[in-house]
Amino acid sequence: MQPAWAAVFDWDGVILDSSRHHEESWERLARETGKLLPAGHFRRGFGRRNIEIMRDMLGWSQDLKEIDRLSRRKEELYREVVQDWGIEPLPGVEAWLERLASAAIPCGIGSSTEEKNVRLGLQKLGLGKYFQVAVTAEHVSRGKPAPDVFLEVSRRLNVEPTRCVVFEDAPAGVEAGRAAGMKVVGVTTTHPGGHLEGVFREVARLDELTVEDVTGWAGGSA
Repeated sequence: MQPAWAAVFDWDGVILDSSRHHEESWERLARETGKLLPAGHFRRGFGRRNIEIMRDMLGWSQDLKEIDRLSRRKEELYREVVQDWGIEPLPGVEAWLERLASAAIPCGIGSSTEEKNVRLGLQKLGLGKYFQVAVTAEHVSRGKPAPDVFLEVSRRLNVEPTRCVVFEDAPAGVEAGRAAGMKVVGVTTTHPGGHLEGVFREVARLDELTVEDVTGWAGGSA
């Protein structure tokens, strides 16, 4: 029996509060390599893959091998920061995931980060039992705002894109969700209310939602 709908979550800024950790890893990488980071770089790049940030936004290199090396090192530094500082889920996340599990709503992760980062986070937070699939940067050829990562989650969950609801905190992710044909709930953790254009609904924390409410507009009955 098909579920009424499926929940597709971005990772950073939706499930866990990792912005400080990622920003610190960029700073450590810049110091280590002597690269420049312009003011406001972190907010502009939030939600995008490292290749788009390093090549297109920062202009650090056009050499894909060099970008891959820098990207891998950046994520190693991120995981070091997580180990040093610890990490927490965002308020309301576990309550919302528990509601979805009780209602048998399948859940997947669609993120621009590395798979190792998601695995480490799930281990630290103890949330792995709630997610059936996780699609990350390595699994798609195009990053957000292209819809590829969310469409792959939909495919792996075996739920049509039109019956998937994306939970996103970044404009690039909102655009990706809409391009995938999915409804998008904007979570205002990294962008203030009113700054996520095109979302179906906006919340400050996920437990503001009810399964019945989302089921009503996601298609199907609870």
